[in-house]
Amino acid sequence: MAIVKIIELIGSSPNNWEEAAKNAFSEAAVTIKNIKSIYVKSCKAKVENNKIVEYRAVVKIAFVVEREKSTK
Repeated sequence: MAIVKIIELIGSSPNNWEEAAKNAFSEAAVTIKNIKSIYVKSCKAKVENNKIVEYRAVVKIAFVVEREKSTK
């Protein structure tokens, strides 16, 4: 039986929300194996002087948890 774990991350980008989501995924993929899906929960932006300066994507990443094999 597979166990799936879901984590929530915030990715950012100076360009757009799609890139922000991709950045969150890319960083997670460095240390997490068996990623099965990504869900964009929300999009936000940081504003300075009436201009968007940073796009942020809150994402949920689902991955299968690997179990160590028993030596019994």
